[in-house]
Amino acid sequence: MQLVLDHVFTVAGFMLALVLAARVLREKRPPGSTAAWLMAIGLVPYLGVPLYLLLGGRKLKQFIKMKGQLYPASESHRTVSDAPVGAARVVMSAGLPAPRPGNFVAFHDSGETAFDAMLRLFESARKTIHVSTFILGRDETGRAVVDTLARKAREGVEVRLLLDGLGCLWSSRSFVQSLRDAGGRVGRFMPVLPLQYKWSANLRNHRKIVVVDHAVAMVGGMNLTTRFMGPAPSTERFIDASVFLCGPAVEDVETVFFDDWNYATDETMDSSSIESHGPYCGYAPVILPPEAAGPMMTDCDIQVIPSGPDVPEDTFHDALLTAIMDARKRIWLVTPYFVPDDSLLKALALKARSGCDVSVLVPMRSNHPLADLARGPALREICAAGATLYAYPRLMVHAKALLFDDTLAITGSPNLDMRSIYLNFEIALFHYSPADIEKIEDFIRNLQRSSHYMQPDMVGRGRAWAENFCRLLSPLL
Repeated sequence: MQLVLDHVFTVAGFMLALVLAARVLREKRPPGSTAAWLMAIGLVPYLGVPLYLLLGGRKLKQFIKMKGQLYPASESHRTVSDAPVGAARVVMSAGLPAPRPGNFVAFHDSGETAFDAMLRLFESARKTIHVSTFILGRDETGRAVVDTLARKAREGVEVRLLLDGLGCLWSSRSFVQSLRDAGGRVGRFMPVLPLQYKWSANLRNHRKIVVVDHAVAMVGGMNLTTRFMGPAPSTERFIDASVFLCGPAVEDVETVFFDDWNYATDETMDSSSIESHGPYCGYAPVILPPEAAGPMMTDCDIQVIPSGPDVPEDTFHDALLTAIMDARKRIWLVTPYFVPDDSLLKALALKARSGCDVSVLVPMRSNHPLADLARGPALREICAAGATLYAYPRLMVHAKALLFDDTLAITGSPNLDMRSIYLNFEIALFHYSPADIEKIEDFIRNLQRSSHYMQPDMVGRGRAWAENFCRLLSPLL
């Protein structure tokens, strides 16, 4: 009997491996990722098959059907034929929103000023507060956020707080109970443990969104924890940036929140009954940075770009590749982790060889040592092609700021690694107005002035093996 059972399990395992291998081949993955999963499933099926079932799913048709597609093409605010050339048109051709004119934008590159502006924004709320974060810290910053939201909920404001199932694993229950007790709603996006409702150990909501009264929004890379923001300066605080805006683009930001919230909580919310706000919405003074940080930028064109499994195409990747190829003078990139796929890496190397000013700024040491190993081959390749590399020496740079000529700048939550580009739920802002671009240029220049030039050394066989292994694992980092 035992022999029969062993035979049945062997045949079943073999058939499952074949099915999963066929599924991997059908998915739109980078060649390296496809090869790695095929090798794991075929050569070590007892490890590869369960790992794929746990971690391998990406743009699953049943998931898109269950969650719904963000921004159906019929709801685009402008036809593709009317769109600007380049990245904006690529984005719109996938059914995402067109650039929205007439926004007020305030750029915060300090965790202290961003925290202060966010709390003042909460205090000013009269109707609704919607917050989505990857990490809510069990610390001074996280407690201040929860306490403020709970107080506003007791005052009658509709408060919704959406927490990622992994990033907020230790702060999504008792830590936010006071908010629930006050009448606020708390949702968990994709719990990580099997057998839980809508679970996933791999697909993470990395979006950071705040929307107040449907009129003003905050988008960026800062999580709600002291490592990113807080009331007082900290020697361990990451360098990061957040964008506050009021104007027509807020509706597109809140649409992303609604879609994530509806999926996580089974509610049905949308922006169809919300009155559209112009840029003069009364919240501008609340989100202004201190005078030393520069004035607020007005009448700006903003395009909201979500990416992730709920976007059928790899739209952010395609727009980024288009922006690289369209650039003529400069491509300046600030990212905490630099592990691009082969197409983006090749495009950057070609632009550097053609004489374009390609620069990449990364932290000297990030908070993920394996990601630092994984970036080695990519940094050496573009350096050999003529790119300039900067390493920020003291603090962790968590900011995401991309600049292409004088025509496009990108901020938001996506990192330049394969997890952000292909797996995570992300949100980016594409800036097309000169005032925005100039402010982001100043931010990058200041980081460059405080950085060291980086010349990646040739590495030995052991280091090269470790780097390549970590690059192979980069979608999991």
